[in-house]
Parts: sequence; C-alpha cells; structure tokens
Amino acid sequence: MPPGPVPPGGWGPAPWGPPGGEEPRQRLHPLSPALHGAKSLVVVIAGLSWSTLSRVGFGWFAVLVAVFVLGATVLSVISWWNTGYHVVGRELRVHEGLLWRRTRAIPLERLQAVEVVRPLLAQLTGLAELRLEVVGGGKTEAPLAYLGVAEATALRQRLLAVAGRAPAPAPVPADGGGVPAAPAPAGRRLHAVRNQDLLVSQLLTPQAFLLPLGLAFVVAQFLSEGSWSFIAVASTLTAMAGVLLQPVRRVLDDWSFRLDADGDTLRVHNGLLETRMQTVPLHRVQTVGVTWPLLWRVKGWLRLRLEVAGYSAAEPDDRNRPDRLLPVGDAGTGARVVAEVLPGVRLDALPGTPPPVRARWLRPLSRAAVGAGLDERVFVARSGLLTRRVTLVPYARIQSVRVTQGPAQRRLRLATVHADTAGGAGAAAVDRDLADAWALAAELTTRARTARQADRSV
Repeated sequence: MPPGPVPPGGWGPAPWGPPGGEEPRQRLHPLSPALHGAKSLVVVIAGLSWSTLSRVGFGWFAVLVAVFVLGATVLSVISWWNTGYHVVGRELRVHEGLLWRRTRAIPLERLQAVEVVRPLLAQLTGLAELRLEVVGGGKTEAPLAYLGVAEATALRQRLLAVAGRAPAPAPVPADGGGVPAAPAPAGRRLHAVRNQDLLVSQLLTPQAFLLPLGLAFVVAQFLSEGSWSFIAVASTLTAMAGVLLQPVRRVLDDWSFRLDADGDTLRVHNGLLETRMQTVPLHRVQTVGVTWPLLWRVKGWLRLRLEVAGYSAAEPDDRNRPDRLLPVGDAGTGARVVAEVLPGVRLDALPGTPPPVRARWLRPLSRAAVGAGLDERVFVARSGLLTRRVTLVPYARIQSVRVTQGPAQRRLRLATVHADTAGGAGAAAVDRDLADAWALAAELTTRARTARQADRSV
C-alpha cells in the first residue's frame, strides 16, 4: 500500500509514516493528563483555601473542587492530544499548544545534556519526564512530561547519539512502533554515597546545631509565660521549617547518590521523592569546586560541585542544574573523582601562594586562607576562612581574563585577577601584588590560548 498522510490530529503510532519518509510524530504517555490533573488538584485546593470551606460548607466545596479538577483534566487531555514530538534529521521537533499551536525545533548539535526526571507521582505510575539542556538556553528546553521509563531512556540515548555523545541505538521502526526500548549502557561506577554519611553530613551543619538552641528558647519562653498563643506557635513552626528546609532538601535531593563514568560523560543518579538521572559531558565542565565545611573537617569530609556550560543560571530551581559531583566524601574519594573529571590534576598537590603581607589590612583574618596558583592543567583559586573552598578552572575553559582594582586596593598596590568561563562564575585570585597580578593575567591568557588550540587540534 502506498504511504499516506498521518491521520488528522493523530500523532501516535500509525501503520505508515508521513510523506517523504519523515518519522511519525509520537504522543506522550496516555497517563500524562491524569498526572497533570493531579497536580492541578493540589493547586485548586490550595487556591480555594480553608476560608472558602468554612463559608460554603463541605458539600459545595467538594463540588467546586470537582468542577475545577474536571476542567483542568479536560484541558490536559486536549493539550495532550495536540502535543507530540519526533526527530527530523538533527533536530528534535516538539509540537504543542492548546489555542495557539507552536512547533519548537531544537538543533541537537547544541544539546548538552538530557535528564530523566521522575517526580513522586511519576514513580508511582511508572513514568518519567525528559528534560533537555542546550547551549544558550534561557531555561530547560522542551520538557516531555510524561513518557514511559523505557521510552524516556531510549529517547535520551537516541538524542545523545544524534548529538554525538553516545553510540546510536537501533533506528525507529518504520511501522511507527515508537522509540525502541534499548537499555542505557551500564557505564563504570565511580562512587556511591552512603545514605548514612549523607544524613550525618547534614547533622553537621549550622542549622542542625542551632535548632536545639531555638527549641530551648521557645520552651524557656513558654515556661516563663505559662501559656501558648497562636502567633507564638505559628511563628515557632515557621522558623523551625525555615531552619530545617535546606538540610532536609539536600538529603531528599542527594539520596542514593551514584556517579558513573560512561566514556566522555558523567551520569549522576540521585533523589528520593524525585529521582533524577543527569548526563554531564566532560568537555562542557567549566570549573570544579571543592568545599570543606567547618564541621565536616572533623571527619575529613569534603563536597564537590561542577559548573557546566549550557545550563542556564536563570533556572528558577537550582535542582535542575547538574552541579552535583560529590555531595559528601572523604579526601581519597574526592581526589579520585577530581582526577576522573580533570585528568592529571592531584587534589592533594595543588599549588597556591597567599596575597602579600600588606593585604592583611583588607583581610586581617582570612589572608592566610586566600591564595592562587598555576597547576600544569588548571588555574587554582582558594578562599574561605570557616568554610574553605578551592576552585579549579581548566585553562581551555577560560574565556577572558580581567584585572580589577578597588579604591583600597589601589592605595595598597593590590589587584584581583578574574578568570571568566562560559558558565559565568569562573575563579578569582584576590588581592595580589599589582605587578604579580598583571604577570598572572598574561600567563593565564597565554595558557588559555595554548590549551584551546590543543583542544581544537585533537
């Protein structure tokens, strides 16, 4: 039978492809409207509030909730019917829109990473969300929510293969059977963080130490006044929630953290309520940050973070950024992971010299903790007094070098040298002698140019 057109409005599997052999459009999973409707339910109930329930009664309140949820579900179904995706050449095209139809074409050569994210509802229904990061994107591109886990994993591998990041899986069947559910490669395990260490690390934080003091203050206040007021209880609970939010969130986000190496990419698996599988191309790593929190130094622990080009700093949720390299680990583990990301760099043998003695007028306590140095492969910048930090910048990732001086620095003949990267943060050698600062800037410029030329010749 000769090929014919795709049925009107139908983007699911079809017995033939569209004219010209173009791959048929695929719909998202049929349960996608149900998950979007469930999220709408929470928003609706929160929007109607307790005061609405007290005014109209439970019966009318349930009717209002049902009407709103039904309307949201109908809109979700219509939106799902008009949403589809397919790969055309070296582009991923996403078709969407309820009233105004639009098509987004994402060039896969700009693709930096594809993440498989599984929120709690998606885990319960066996689904996953696919998120894409591209160079210069203002936010995460074209999230496909939701797909089956096998389909999301196979599509991720296929997109990375087209972008030149991974071996290509089998092609899509001509009968529209969808993306083959090929398993992702196993890779090589670098490290798996013990959940016990993760919990202990968050107990060794200022928030955990301040919480007993806050409880003691509240109890003392109650004993002195002899009664509780609503405002006192509400303010106490709010303060406790604010104090505990950051460590609890870190535990939930980094639960069962695993780091794998797969060729020239890293794969990060983490999360409890929302599981994530992120792929980080090593050639997009701009900086590696090493942090030694004050209380962690008792156990010899450190934390590693990445700065990756292509991930937007404007992303409202910092959990979308692939900055996790090692949530907590000992010195040996940190050195091994750093050597994997930056071959030839030894974490225990980094060079660094402090600012001149006259910089003590600007840094009376932290002058000895600040420093900078030139390793054979990276620029090293140290900072921090209570929480010590080291930033490693590969020379090939340096985009520009700046020398700045503030009013106090000019009087003391000091300057700060900035090594800027495509990710935006970079590193800085602060309060250097003015002549040394200009010499350091010239050396960084030369090394950056040589490293980039070496990268292009490979």
